[in-house]
Amino acid sequence: MPRRTATMLASTLVLFALLCAGVFIKVPYSEMSPGPTVNTLGDSHGAPVLNIAGRKTYPTSGHLNMTTVRVTGADYDMSLVEAVYGWLAGDNIVVPHENLYPNGKTEAESTQENAEEFSQSQQSAKVAALKQLGIPVTARVIVSTVVKASPSEGKLHAGDVIKSVDGAAVTAPEDVAKLVTLHKPGEPVEFTIVPAKEATEAAKAGNENPATTKVTITAGKAEGDGHAIVGIRAGTDHTFPFTIDIKLADVGGPSAGLMFALGIVDKLNPEDLTGGKFVAGTGTITDEGKVGPIGGIQMKTIGARQAGAEYFLTPAENCASAASHVPDGLTLVKVSTIGDATKALEKISKGDTAGLPSCKP
Repeated sequence: MPRRTATMLASTLVLFALLCAGVFIKVPYSEMSPGPTVNTLGDSHGAPVLNIAGRKTYPTSGHLNMTTVRVTGADYDMSLVEAVYGWLAGDNIVVPHENLYPNGKTEAESTQENAEEFSQSQQSAKVAALKQLGIPVTARVIVSTVVKASPSEGKLHAGDVIKSVDGAAVTAPEDVAKLVTLHKPGEPVEFTIVPAKEATEAAKAGNENPATTKVTITAGKAEGDGHAIVGIRAGTDHTFPFTIDIKLADVGGPSAGLMFALGIVDKLNPEDLTGGKFVAGTGTITDEGKVGPIGGIQMKTIGARQAGAEYFLTPAENCASAASHVPDGLTLVKVSTIGDATKALEKISKGDTAGLPSCKP
């Protein structure tokens, strides 16, 4: 066999072997890519994303799109070839598997966590939107979770409204832990509550002063520093003056909070917030209307632009990362609160965009 032919054959075999190795060698990485966007003012799967009943709503135009990121599953084994391709692809990001699924978290656990965060983000979006509009919202401290095999199991239940601990009024979830830790393990702690069922019935009937019940729990001992615990997690429940339903399937996590809140504000506000413009965005939101950072910001800006967005409401803490790779034709608008976002939308709707707060690398 001629030397040149032999060399070419050997090179081809080596290349083939390397390609095979790349396919079969697995690496501890996952991939993120732009996901779908959904207009919170429109429909999803044939039904309105936001449905408000019991309060006058107003026509809207334009878009207020929430954005998403696709990620490979926790059980997906990425090959070396796929990782290299992902690194080279402009619209995808390859990250360590541990970044998306820390401490060996399974896909089922991640899905459950994302569902809980999504549900909480909807509640906070409603609260923030109504506060922005000056509409009163009633808040109450409840038992969010009862830890299994804890002193509270069988005595307190999820949804119970906590009025006081040892006679001291409870006005915020953190009050509960502070009052419990005034005790030593083994001491009795007296809770004054409205049981969950009675609280629900009272809310439906408009009864603001339902009957209370006293429950005494013997404090347990926490691992570590040994402080007193009762084995519950306290949270906040809100009573709204009318019905706001948010329906969006196959989405999880807290990052749609800002866009849900703005959609609610737009529907309840006589003035059209967008003026027909295509605006997308992202960001967590608190009950007080503070906008927080999210993950995958560059994937979300790409997805937003691909959907047709011209403006992207960007959490202040994500600005530097987002500004390092901005899709052509997309303007990043920096926001820290729902108030910032509504002011920006007013400018965008009027075409007065010269003074919009922008993101810088």
